[in-house]
Amino acid sequence: MQKSNWVIFSFAVIKFLIPFLFIHHAFELHRDEYLYLIDGNHLAWGFIEMPPMLALLGHISRLFGNSYYTVYFWGSAFGSLTVLLIGKIVQQLKGDAYAVFLACFSFLVSGFLRLNILFQPNILDAFFWTLCSYYIICWMDTENKKYLYYLGICFGLGMLSKYTMSFFIISFWISVLLTSQRKWLLSRHFYLAMLIALVIALPNFIWQFTHHFPVMHHMRLLQDEQLKYLSRIQFMIDQLIITLPCCFVWIVGLCYIFFYREGQRYRILGILYFCIIGILLFFKGKNYYAISIYPVLLAFGGVFMEKIAEGKNRNFLKWSVPSLVFLLAIPFFPIALPFTSPMRLEKIYEVLNSKKLGLLKWEDGKNHSLPQDFADMLGWEEMTQKVARAYQTLDSNEKRHTLLFCDNYGEAGAINFFGTKYHLPEATSDNASFLYWLPENLHIENLVLVTDDKEEMQHSFIKNFRFSQLSDSITNVYAREKGSLIIILKGANEKFNQMFQQKIQKDKEALK
Repeated sequence: MQKSNWVIFSFAVIKFLIPFLFIHHAFELHRDEYLYLIDGNHLAWGFIEMPPMLALLGHISRLFGNSYYTVYFWGSAFGSLTVLLIGKIVQQLKGDAYAVFLACFSFLVSGFLRLNILFQPNILDAFFWTLCSYYIICWMDTENKKYLYYLGICFGLGMLSKYTMSFFIISFWISVLLTSQRKWLLSRHFYLAMLIALVIALPNFIWQFTHHFPVMHHMRLLQDEQLKYLSRIQFMIDQLIITLPCCFVWIVGLCYIFFYREGQRYRILGILYFCIIGILLFFKGKNYYAISIYPVLLAFGGVFMEKIAEGKNRNFLKWSVPSLVFLLAIPFFPIALPFTSPMRLEKIYEVLNSKKLGLLKWEDGKNHSLPQDFADMLGWEEMTQKVARAYQTLDSNEKRHTLLFCDNYGEAGAINFFGTKYHLPEATSDNASFLYWLPENLHIENLVLVTDDKEEMQHSFIKNFRFSQLSDSITNVYAREKGSLIIILKGANEKFNQMFQQKIQKDKEALK
């Protein structure tokens, strides 16, 4: 056990260091990260795009300087904690050092390389799903009621972290009903634990209710703009791709749960996995929505592979299986991490023929030079610099009556992140939670407009300003924001203000 503890600790340290060592300086934060950080400036029990937990972490980052490193910390920390949990699950399943090594190594080199470098709710989701799985296993092994209460607390905190925790909870209930664990339903401690979960999550439910359930509006937008274009067949293929270096490890783990006598006592977790996949297939969920269930399956896979390797004349498996994972991880590494410059990454992808594998396909269904997440990490400071140049062309009186307005939350969030450095006022938008923060009865005189609409200058509303000028555009060829415009608009007339107020009112009405 002492040896396996050292293995767990070593992998946890490596996992923590990855974002600090393998994000090239050419890459900035991701567009979503800028939104989640600005959410931290407006703490509440909920937001249009997520529950409150990540915003709280963003607020803490802001207190400690709001640098890249304070943002990287959270992905590193929760990634390391997830490694510790995988190790604890293996130990709970009576696995030894080899099982711990294989499970933790598989986690380290899979899609979680990408997941844990980004400050997004997914880092919390993976942690809480794995922690819930650990407590389920502990409860089954010991029947100590404290684990039920711990599970209830995790359900509640998970719902405050990401709404996909509801997929886990629903699947858990189905799994309980379909297995001998239905006996838990006769225990008052089970219902008290679920009540604790409800109480913890209740403030967010109340916030949703008082704000007319904006999460439903967010889901409708996802369905209309993204989810309806997704393929269920591709979703299943992607489950292998996002865990490509180690997909056979979690598949072996599932086989252990269903077909091996010692593993069958944990069948509830196998059924839970298929319930989650079934729910996501039904609703056409994104491929990464299911990624948080794989850490526990990797733990089971590590334990089973260790048992297989202990057989007579099978020692070759002890080195051949990790070696195979390592070899498969080599071409996966540049897809998972932006470890070198965009130009060099593009050349690597050409050598790996990544486009044919669909690894460079964005939400628009087209292949690009970089993965979408990496393209979303470029061009933001360039944009802020050019907004600052445009803003500085205004005289002091014009500046007092100028609004920085952005088409999307990434633009507004990035300007607010870099804004202090470039002496800019707060940027606003009517996108995502920025809509809530727009001042009431806002009267606009001048605008510095940042827009991803390349035809913005041709729109009729431009005529409602006394002066209009295209100031600059984003030129980073690898940035998803490439071509976005910075426009200076002065002297808005009353017609424009009426149109603007009507648009904002319409946007807010859509949330109800």
